[in-house]
Amino acid sequence: MIEICALASGSNGNCYYIGNENEAILVDAGISRRQVLERMKERSLNPSKIKGILISHEHADHFKGVRVLSKQLDVPVYITHRSLEKSWGPNRPALIKNFTPGERIEIGDFIIHTFLKQHDAAEPCSFRIEHDGVNVGVMTDIGSPCDNVIQHFSSCQAVFLESNYDEDMLWNGVYPWHLKNRVASEVGHLSNAQAVELLDIHGGADLEVVFLSHLSAENNTPQLALEAFNSLSHRFDVRLTNRYAAAEVFRLEKKPVTV
Repeated sequence: MIEICALASGSNGNCYYIGNENEAILVDAGISRRQVLERMKERSLNPSKIKGILISHEHADHFKGVRVLSKQLDVPVYITHRSLEKSWGPNRPALIKNFTPGERIEIGDFIIHTFLKQHDAAEPCSFRIEHDGVNVGVMTDIGSPCDNVIQHFSSCQAVFLESNYDEDMLWNGVYPWHLKNRVASEVGHLSNAQAVELLDIHGGADLEVVFLSHLSAENNTPQLALEAFNSLSHRFDVRLTNRYAAAEVFRLEKKPVTV
């Protein structure tokens, strides 16, 4: 059994929990140690189970809380060498385990498949976390779905999928032109429409739940994001995350093999 929970998801901070009965990992730590621990307590998640923190890239909304959190929990932080080099020095944790994109990491009974994605960071990675035949993807901060993203996405039973912006809100909104172009570029973020297309074409037969993640506060709304997926509601269970609070804890069981 795997439990998953978006403790925070948005441009103000990201942190995702994946755990089993005895162990857990966090993906990103873009909120404070206090917020992580309070939100875990609210969802009855045990911090002592955490064995490591994976960092997708060095941007503050994924990295800023990791030093204090790692020290408090006394767990290593897994990050690529280039991402660490580009991170803000005072936020760098003491206990580091570098990995190379494409490398498979084992943390307890979890197997983490790391892979490069398209984003404007030094060495941006996403992750597919595997445990006992169940796969959970954390796929945010993706400018365009590359072959790596598509391959790992299609293997997931659950996925935190970026649905960052509504195109009309972005292009008609208050962002300056250069920032609009950055968000919509192939190294920016996934729009609602791009996320729908990725799910429609590449969502696997065993995909149980999709959590819409990293929604923009300025260029999207939860209602618009969810409505964008209406045409797929008969095929997939699509749910929202929250930038200000932990989302629900969702539990996945290994499906029995049928002969």
